[in-house]
Amino acid sequence: MSAAGNPSAPLATRGPVLVVGTGLLGTSLALALTAAGIEVQLADTSPTSLALARDMGAGRVRDEYSSEPALIVVATPPDVTAQVVLRELTAHPGAVVTDVASVKARIAAEVRRHGGPEARRYVGSHPMAGRERSGAAAADSDLFAGRPWVVVADGAAPDAELAVRNLAVDVGATPVRMNAAEHDAAVAAVSHVPQLVSSLLAARLETIPENALGLAGQGLRDTTRIAASDPRLWSAIVVGNAGPVVGMLRRLREDLDALIAGIEPAAVDPADPAYTAAGDAATIAPGAVGAITDVMTRGNAGQARIPGKHGGAPRRYTQVQVLVPDSAGSLGRLFADVGEAGVNIEDFAMEHSPGQSAGLAMLSVMPAAAQGLEEALDARGWRVVVA
Repeated sequence: MSAAGNPSAPLATRGPVLVVGTGLLGTSLALALTAAGIEVQLADTSPTSLALARDMGAGRVRDEYSSEPALIVVATPPDVTAQVVLRELTAHPGAVVTDVASVKARIAAEVRRHGGPEARRYVGSHPMAGRERSGAAAADSDLFAGRPWVVVADGAAPDAELAVRNLAVDVGATPVRMNAAEHDAAVAAVSHVPQLVSSLLAARLETIPENALGLAGQGLRDTTRIAASDPRLWSAIVVGNAGPVVGMLRRLREDLDALIAGIEPAAVDPADPAYTAAGDAATIAPGAVGAITDVMTRGNAGQARIPGKHGGAPRRYTQVQVLVPDSAGSLGRLFADVGEAGVNIEDFAMEHSPGQSAGLAMLSVMPAAAQGLEEALDARGWRVVVA
């Protein structure tokens, strides 16, 4: 168990830790380390971001009187990360330097090319944690708890790699060793392309009539949530990982072209006399149903492979749906009643319909507990919606 998960466990990370960059990741990491009693120094080219992180209790601003750091974490945008890493390696010859950028191959190559022997003190890393909001104001000391933390130690000294692995464990993350190419291919598939697809989908909503948007349900909100992310940051991320991202986008385009080719012949006008004369069944173009079924089936298979809670094997849950009044304390009362029923909520989602004064709470529970929970909530006056 990590020190973050067990406050009495000794920490392996040795301070001071200098965090360069006080955005979401840098400030979240600084808050977690400070809360664990490790001395944290802060640096940033933005005085405003630096002051906010300091005022949030993330650490002290580094100055000429600060002691030498033992570990430096570079939490800057990926397009400047390599040069900042090289600068810190030169400025602090006794420190291990890591970064938390979401691309690794280009940064590692530049550091190895220009860092000389000092590059052995550099270990690339990437905590698989984040939010659609950015900046220190969105920071959370628990951001890394239970999340994978990729460690890319290509060419690094063993003690430097150990220092970064210890850092990950001490903030509650799970270290995962990969080389730079493996990492970049993986995040293209599970992070970078999903971000672009979400943004592409949300971009189509710009010209949709308001009355059509009024019909939006949770499915649209789920698929476009991350489209609210920072465009400038994501531009730097995608450009930095352009090769794997382009490869994935090309394969996605092939699937999209095949789907369009399958459906397009079925795009007939119901008012067309030929449509009416042939009858509904006869007008369904050959291959259309198969094209849709194929992509949906493959999507089912891919979605089923996504790990479950805490990185474990995917598990099947039953969803209990409850109508919750849009009033103060209602959701808290629902959670309390579920707890009194002795049922653990494995996952949770909330769906609101525009113009309605209630929301639909979707409680994912173990299948064996679903019926008993429905009966318990019904007895407590909740309106359980049976699908």
